Amino acid sequence: MSIITSPEQLREIYSGCSEASLAKVTPRLTEEYRQMIEASPFVALATVGPEGLDCSPRGDLGGVVRIADERTVLLPDWRGNNRVDSLMNIVRDPRVALMFLIPGSSSVMRINGRAVVSIEPALLASFEMDGKHPRTVIVTTIDEVYFQCARAVMRAELWNPERFLDPQSLPTPGAMLKAAKADFDQETYDREWAARAAATMW
Repeated sequence: MSIITSPEQLREIYSGCSEASLAKVTPRLTEEYRQMIEASPFVALATVGPEGLDCSPRGDLGGVVRIADERTVLLPDWRGNNRVDSLMNIVRDPRVALMFLIPGSSSVMRINGRAVVSIEPALLASFEMDGKHPRTVIVTTIDEVYFQCARAVMRAELWNPERFLDPQSLPTPGAMLKAAKADFDQETYDREWAARAAATMW
């Protein structure tokens, strides 16, 4: 297998970065970038820690983050699996990357920055939903923000309903768990999952 072993080799293959690719990067939110991020209900949160990397999906009604100012976004940590992989990474290494998707749009927004995990009572209370509030809020200070080339979403036809798969054609969560742990009770897990998720959304 031929592999790349130096930055110089990469530059020989990927030369000619366009002006737009460089000009789009800003250290703070422009009004246009704000509008895009406020429209996103989903973000992938990437973190790094001593054990390695983590990338976690996050979603919310309306905007997935709240914009505090042109350099700060707030991400509530709603109910999940309590592994706290992302949070554990952040408290030991503040570097984070956020990738926002907007249903129907081919443009993808990106933020790279540094985060802290806040338990400020007033901040937690400000995110109240159905009488509940997140246990923590991830506060990210922006180092750079930009939009991603739309080609990846266009190639994937991500928002084309005709390309959507029938969920019944895919393994269930219970089946995937049983494949990892042979004695796992797949049937009970799959049967109870929908009701359990609906009751513990926030």
